Amino acid sequence: MRAWVLLSAVLWYLTGAGGRRSSERTSKGFIYGKPGHPVKLYVKLHHHSPVLVCMDFRRAKKETVDPTYIWIGPNEKPLTGNNQINITKTGKLMVKDFLEALSGLYTCTLSYKTVKAETQEETIVKQRYDFMIFAYREPDYSYQMAVRFTTKSCEGRYNDLLFRVLKKILDNLISDLSCHVIEPSYKCHFVKIPKHGLIHELFIAFQVNPFAPGWKGACNDSADCEDITNHNILQARDRIEEFFRSQAYIYYHNFNKTIPAMHFVDHSFQVWLVVLGLLVLMLMLLVKTAFLSVFMELNLAHKLQTKNRNMKTRGESIVTCLWRWGT
Repeated sequence: MRAWVLLSAVLWYLTGAGGRRSSERTSKGFIYGKPGHPVKLYVKLHHHSPVLVCMDFRRAKKETVDPTYIWIGPNEKPLTGNNQINITKTGKLMVKDFLEALSGLYTCTLSYKTVKAETQEETIVKQRYDFMIFAYREPDYSYQMAVRFTTKSCEGRYNDLLFRVLKKILDNLISDLSCHVIEPSYKCHFVKIPKHGLIHELFIAFQVNPFAPGWKGACNDSADCEDITNHNILQARDRIEEFFRSQAYIYYHNFNKTIPAMHFVDHSFQVWLVVLGLLVLMLMLLVKTAFLSVFMELNLAHKLQTKNRNMKTRGESIVTCLWRWGT
C-alpha cells in the first residue's frame, strides 16, 4: 500500500528522483581464503570458476618459506591437475566448465616453515582454508512487461522524472526477492481516443531480472539456484501486476472529479513470458532455415545454369553435324 500511495503522490507533485544502485566489482579474479571462515562462491554452469588462492590476503603479502599446498575436493579426495581442474605450483585452483556435480566444499591446507635466523631452527606451520562453491543456472524464464501513462506533453523533464521514479518504486517492491528491473525504456506517442481527441501517452517497457545485487543470499546455500530464482521471479511478476491493478483502483476511487495530468492508463499493463532456452532454440532454427533456403536457391541456380550450358552445347553439336552433312 505504501508503494501505491508513493506513486500517487509523485503523480500529483512530481517530486523526488530515482536512486542509483552500486555495482559490485572485484579488483582481481583471485579469491583468497579466510582462516576459520568458509568463503562462499557461486559459479555459473559451464563457466570457469574464479581463481582460488590457498592463502589468506594477509599471508600473501608476507614471505613464505617452503610452501606446500594440498587441495581436497567435495568427494574428500585429493585434487590433482587435469583437463578440468587447474592447480598451479603456487597453490592456485581453477575449475573449468563447472558442473552441478562439482558443487561442494573445497579445502586447501597450506604448510610452510618459519626459520629463526640465529639458530636456523625450523617450525612447520599449517593453515586450512575452506571454499564452498555452488553451481547456479539462469532462470528458465523471465518476464517482459509494458505499461502506459498519460502525460501532459511529450516535451519537458516530467516524463523522465516519472519514468525514473516508477523504476525506483518497482525495484523497491521486489528487492527482497533479489529481483530488479532491467532494460527500462519509454517513448511518448500521440494516441487518438474515440470521443476524446488526441492524448499524449508514455509507452513504458521493462524486464524483470532475478539477479539483483545480493541475489546470492537468496540461494540459502542451495547447490542449484534454479528453483529459487524461478520462484522469486514469479512472485515479482505477481507483485508488479497487483501494483498496477491498485493504480487503476486509485484512479477510479481516490481522485474523485480531479484527475492528474499524468496517470496510469487502465488495462494497459501487459506481461509476456520469455522462455530463454526456447528463444535461443527458435533463433537457431530461424538461422538454420534461412541458411537451408539460401543453399537450396543457390543449388537450384547452379543446376539451371548447368542445364542451359548442356543444352547450348548439344545445340552447337547438332548445327555442326548438319553443316558437315550438307558439305
